[in-house]
This record gives sequence, C-alpha cells and structure tokens, in this order.
Amino acid sequence: MPDVLVTLLSLVAAVALALAVSWLIGRAVRAAARRWPLLDGLTRRGRLPMRMLLISIAVTVTIELTTEPASWWPSTTHLLTIILIIAFAWLLILVSVVVEQAIDANYPTDVPDNRHARRVRTQVEILRRLVSVVIVIVAIAAIMFTFPSLRGFGASILASAGLASIIAGLAAQTSLANIFAGMQIAFSDALRVDDVVVVEGEWGRIEQVTMTYVVVQIWDDRRLVLPSTYFTTTPFQNWTRESSELLGSVELDVDWTVPIDGLRAEMVRLLDGTDLWDHRVAVVQVTDATEGRIRVRVLTSAESGPVLWDLRCYLREGLVTWLQRQDTGLPRARVEMLTEGRPERPAPGRRAPDDTGALFTGSERALARSLRFRPHPFEVDAEESEGSTRPRSPHGEGGGTHGDT
Repeated sequence: MPDVLVTLLSLVAAVALALAVSWLIGRAVRAAARRWPLLDGLTRRGRLPMRMLLISIAVTVTIELTTEPASWWPSTTHLLTIILIIAFAWLLILVSVVVEQAIDANYPTDVPDNRHARRVRTQVEILRRLVSVVIVIVAIAAIMFTFPSLRGFGASILASAGLASIIAGLAAQTSLANIFAGMQIAFSDALRVDDVVVVEGEWGRIEQVTMTYVVVQIWDDRRLVLPSTYFTTTPFQNWTRESSELLGSVELDVDWTVPIDGLRAEMVRLLDGTDLWDHRVAVVQVTDATEGRIRVRVLTSAESGPVLWDLRCYLREGLVTWLQRQDTGLPRARVEMLTEGRPERPAPGRRAPDDTGALFTGSERALARSLRFRPHPFEVDAEESEGSTRPRSPHGEGGGTHGDT
C-alpha cells in the first residue's frame, strides 16, 4: 500500500505539474499575442493537445521512476505513447494552421491589385494541406510501429514497396492525377484563390483550391465543384490572371437619327456621377449599321469583375432612360408606299436608250444580244398549222438557195 500511495501521489503531482506548465505556456503565448494577434488562435485551439502532450510525458516519466516493472506496466506505457504521438501530431497541425493564417494576414486580398497575394495564399493553402496529410500519415505509421505484431507486417510491406506502388498507381490513377494537378495549379500561377473565372458557361470566383478539387462560387451563390484535372486539361477564362482591371461593353440598337454626340455626352455625364468607373476607358463607337438600325457600343472600364458588372448595368439603364426622353433615337420600322405604276416598255419603232434597262430586253442592242444566245438554229413557224419546224434560209422565205433547180 505505501508503494501504491506513493505512485498515486506522484501521478497527481505530475499531472498538476503538467497543468501548471501548460498554464505558464498559455500565459506566455497570450502575452506574445498582444504583439502578434494570430497567436491568440493557437492559445485557444492548442490548449487541449498541449495538456495531453504534457500530461502523457509527465505520467510516463513518473511511472518509470516510481514503480517496478509489472504486468500492467507495458500496456499503460504503450497507451501513453499512443496519446503522446496523437497529441504531438495534433499540435503540429495547429502550428501549420497558425503559420498559414500569419502568412495570409501579411498578404491581404481586399486591395485593388491582389494578384501576388492571391498567388501566395493559394500556394500556402496547398502546402498546409500537404503538410497536414504528411503529419497524419507519419503519426499513423508511428502508432502502428508501437505494436510488435505489426512491425514484421510493416517490414514486409516495405520489402514489396515496388510492386505495391505499381498496383496503387494503377488503382488510384484518377486520384493521383488530381493530386498532381492540384500541385500544378498551386505552383504554375494559372489559377489562384479569388480569381474571377468563366467555367462551364458560368461566371464566378475561385473560393477554394484543394489537392483534388476546386470550388467555384458562382455569381448567384451556387457552388461549382470541379476536379483539379479540369483546370489543367480544359480551357477556361481567367479575368484576373494579370490584373483585376477589366474592360466591359454595353451595346444598344438604335435608330439612324440618334444623336451620337448627345449619346456620348450622356455617357460621360453618367460615368462622372458614379464611383464604379476607374477613369481609364470611356468610348462610344458605332460598330454596325444594317437592317434599318445602327449598333452603338459603349466601352468602359472598372477595377474588378464584380464592379464592372454593376457599372455596365448602370450605364445601360441610364442610356435607355436618356433615349426614352429623346424625340429620335428609339428603333423604328419604316415602310415606303409606291403609288406610281411600273415603267412602260418602249413602243415599237421608238429607240430606247442603249442598255439602260435589262441586259437582254428593253433596247434594240439588248434584243440583238438576246438573238445570239438562242439555243437552236430552227425557229417555230407560226403559219404551219401542224406545229412543224422548217429551216429558215438567210436568203429569204423560200428556204432555197440560188443553186436550187
């Protein structure tokens, strides 16, 4: 009993000491959080894994120092070792999350030109996820190797690693392709978080980039989830690849009588009255004039895709309202009624102007031209009652020649 009491008191003292050390570490981190506010998240999230880590260490050391080897000792130390591995891996993952948050804080994306910040944040997010996966795999492997019966199994697996890797590669070909595509997206700078893209005919922004898939937040708050291989094998539009500044157009079909100068002046007035315009581009051009209407294109610019959308709607509404107040400009359909008859053909014997009408009719020269294009040298003789044809001699009506007998 004295040995048991000593062990129990030692364990209580060890747990108390571990909790005290955890409290001191928490106070130190909170004090440092006044200068680095992001450490406050580590204090709140890492309290439990830190206590688990310190208590498992303290209890393990206390048992080894105060007790003799017994039947319960191996299983207890084994359990404490597993808890120690889990707590340490948990704490490392939390540290990686805090490091990611610290980097994100140094690269804000709520600025007009945030291309570099979005690239850094995308790469850091992919790396943090990769580090978390590696930590979990290593922790599981460490826990498995604490079991003596699994050590031989692990050695046999390592011995056949070549064959296993081939089989795994064939079985998980799609998954591995997505993983490598995710790493390619992270470091090729072709796609970043908060990029404005057009995929599958939908316009939206990149909300999340993982190792295997990409989440696109569409303009109406839907989520489009695409595999990472989609962005490495399929063309897509990236509106913020080099810069967030964009050009947009508003097209109007108006009547030919619309005052273009007045329309241009109205566009300038509308742009000067809004903060959506970035004062880079403001152009009015007539791009087409067919079918009784003209097409006017108003080209303008904004600092980002969402702002450009609102600016285009604002301009379209203002210009339509201005056209409604004008006497001219709205599209119209015109019909011309002809009251005069068709022109008469020239009377026989009257000479018409040469070739002012049709090509084969309407003038003597045109009629002579048509005679040369008759398909057969025989003509129908209207005097023959039976409708037969006879050759017409160029020397007269008899059809003979001066050599006839």
